[in-house]
Amino acid sequence: MRGLEEEHAGVRIAHQRKLAGLTQRGLAARLPYSYSLLRQVEEGRKNASPDLVSAVARELRIDVTVLTGQPYVTELQQDRLAALIRPIREALDLYDLYDVSDLSHTSDGRHASDGRHVSDRHDMSDQRAADRRDVSDRCAVSGPHDAGGTRAQHDARTPAQLAAQADELCRMVRATQLSKAAHALPAFIAEVTAAAHRSRTTALWQTLGSAYRTAHDIATKLGFYDLATIALDRLGWAAERGSDPLLAAVRQYMRALTYFREGEHTIGLRLIDAGHRVLSRVDSAEQEARDTLVVRGQLHLGASVIAARAHDADAVGSHLREAASYARRTGEAERVYWLSFGPANVAVHEVSAQVEMRRYGKALEKSRDVRLPHGWPMSRRAHFYVDRARAEMETGHSDAALGSVVTARKLAPEQTRYHPGARETISGLVAQRRRTPDSLDNMAAWLCL
Repeated sequence: MRGLEEEHAGVRIAHQRKLAGLTQRGLAARLPYSYSLLRQVEEGRKNASPDLVSAVARELRIDVTVLTGQPYVTELQQDRLAALIRPIREALDLYDLYDVSDLSHTSDGRHASDGRHVSDRHDMSDQRAADRRDVSDRCAVSGPHDAGGTRAQHDARTPAQLAAQADELCRMVRATQLSKAAHALPAFIAEVTAAAHRSRTTALWQTLGSAYRTAHDIATKLGFYDLATIALDRLGWAAERGSDPLLAAVRQYMRALTYFREGEHTIGLRLIDAGHRVLSRVDSAEQEARDTLVVRGQLHLGASVIAARAHDADAVGSHLREAASYARRTGEAERVYWLSFGPANVAVHEVSAQVEMRRYGKALEKSRDVRLPHGWPMSRRAHFYVDRARAEMETGHSDAALGSVVTARKLAPEQTRYHPGARETISGLVAQRRRTPDSLDNMAAWLCL
């Protein structure tokens, strides 16, 4: 196992604590955790839970990713995923161009497409403008049935074909085909950006919003949280132009989960409330529509795990009951904004909430009652098994915990490899055993621990 002592979050906590000039007792005094627990975490004898990591990050005024080690650059390079991030970042930067397929300049330095000076567009330099033209030139437009293929610029697709492609990219991410989706996405964003600026229809803005959503999901799963934040900003921009309140509410849900990761519970719950306020402005005829109910229910699920991180059991129960009431009316609705909302997702979130509240025995009990629907997205299935693994490890069921991580790996190898919960669980299992079985050794090596 390569560099295990250097890789787990406890070692990073100790390093950052020392940089801040704090002793273990000094840091523990500022946390809702005991000195004994902090010491065991730093020594690798206890697992660093997400809520402990976020609490330390807040106290030391550093980003959570400093303690989790994300993004895992070595592994990304091995999987050839790191090179796919920059094109996505560049494609997101095309959002305010009128037409990315025609960026020629007139002799006086104006854009031929809109007649405005380069200096009017965020005061870009000539080199910056040239860079953005180069981005659009390199974003070869993908075909309707081949996400990684190319298409001539003049062979424009219809809005319906573009919407279908956006849907296919969402499906890829939920099937955890991250490499394939990341490879196709920049060209698609460029194509839809051009189409939306030319036609300015609600449908095209919604399709562009979907592409931004995919960019957010890929960036989040690979640990590039700064890029995920940019993608959410673009999503809000597109939702506003498309006059799509449901998409705007979904964005608030995703923003809330960003603060959940950082342990900023109050801000996260305020964003959930903002999502509900957006939905309250939906036309009365649409208030009871299935799509609206799905988004409302998912907002409650987001609130449940945020409240769990804050250890507010009453709020957790309230939000889960609200979500369950919506789920009974919607049934399983995995393709409504690809939220996978329904009774199964409520059950899975209840397990997650129990884990976040460190009620591991209860989480394990609840997990045994979960029945995942046939065809449920691999990304959601794998996430459930990672949560279950954590509960199993913390309750002393080491073999079962390893089995759950192995299952998550089989379902979604790329996602599991870059999931901090999976990595910390394997680190915790290794620390619990003086002699590790071959299967655990192999898993730790695969995660580059």
